[in-house]
Amino acid sequence: MKKRGKGMAAAFYGTGYGNGFPDVSTAKVQMNNRGQVSVCIGATEVGQGAKTILTQIAAEVLGLEMKDIRLLCEDTDTSPDAGTAAASRQTYNSGNAVKKAAEALKNILLERAQKHLELPSAHGLAVEDRQVYLKAYPKKRVHFRELVGEEPIRVEASFVAQTTPVDEETGAGAPYWPYTFCCYGVEVEVDTETGIVEVVRGVCAQDVGRAINPELIEGQIDGGFAMGLGYGLMEDLHLVQGEIKHNRFANYLIPTALDMPELEKMIIEDPESTGPFGAKGIGEPVMIPVAPAILNAIYDAIGIRFYEIPVTPEKILAAIRKRKKEGNCGNDFER
Repeated sequence: MKKRGKGMAAAFYGTGYGNGFPDVSTAKVQMNNRGQVSVCIGATEVGQGAKTILTQIAAEVLGLEMKDIRLLCEDTDTSPDAGTAAASRQTYNSGNAVKKAAEALKNILLERAQKHLELPSAHGLAVEDRQVYLKAYPKKRVHFRELVGEEPIRVEASFVAQTTPVDEETGAGAPYWPYTFCCYGVEVEVDTETGIVEVVRGVCAQDVGRAINPELIEGQIDGGFAMGLGYGLMEDLHLVQGEIKHNRFANYLIPTALDMPELEKMIIEDPESTGPFGAKGIGEPVMIPVAPAILNAIYDAIGIRFYEIPVTPEKILAAIRKRKKEGNCGNDFER
C-alpha cells in the first residue's frame, strides 16, 4: 500500500565564519591604458558560481559587460586572500570586496574625467560602455583608455564581516551576520510493502537578500535539495566498529536525476543593506531543511516518527513491523 504525506521544515542560517573569527576578503582591480579591466581575488570556484557572481558585480559597478571583465582567481601569485569557499560567504564577503575595489577604481576614473572634460566637479558623471559621460549632457564624454596613463590604475580593497563572540556565560552576542532564511515543503509517497520513500513534489522559499543571478540561485536550490534528499533517505556509510562498510558507490547510494521531484523554487528578495547590491549567500542553507521536511512528511504518511537518518527502506519496514507487533497501529494504515 502506498501512503502519501506532506511535511515542512524551516531554517535560519548565519553566513560566514562567525563568533568573532576574522572574516576578511581582499580584492584587487586593475585597468590598463587600453581600458581593459582585471579583477584579482582568491575566491575559489567549487561550483557555486563565484566566478560568475564576482564578474557580474564588477561589471555592474563599472558599467561594463561581463565579457569586458577578466577575473583572476585561485592563483596565489596574483590573487589576494579571500578566505575559504565555505560558510556560504563568498557572494557576501568577496562580493563586497570586489564591489569596494571596483568603486574605488570608478572614483579615480571620475576624478580624472572631471579634469579631462574641464568640469567644475565630478557630480553627475556616470560610466557606461568603457566611457565616462555627463548625465546632463551625454555628448560630453571620454573613453576609459584616455584616462589611464602609461601605468595601469591599480586599487585594492578589503571587506571584513561584522561578527562578535558569544558570551560564554550568558549566550549573548551577534555571532553571525547576516542571517538568511529558508523553508521547504515536500510531499512523499511511502510504500508500506517495500519501505521505499519517493519524494513526489517539493517547494522551496529561499531568502536571498537580492538575486544577483536568479538562474544560479535556482541551481543552488536544485543542488541543495538533491543533497538533502540523499542525506535524509539514502546516504548511509554503515559504520561498524569504526570501519566504513559502504565504501563504494555500489552500496553508498546518492540521488540521481530520476530521484528528483518536481521542485518549485520561490526566490524571496529582501535586500540586505550590508550586502553587495543587497545579496546574501545561500550555498548551504538550501540543504538544511530538506531532510527534516521529508521526515515530517513520512510521519504524516504512516504515523511513525524517525529520529535517525537516512530513513532507508529497511528502517521503514522494521518500524512498521514493530508497530504492528505492538498492536499500536490504530488507524495509521487505514486513513
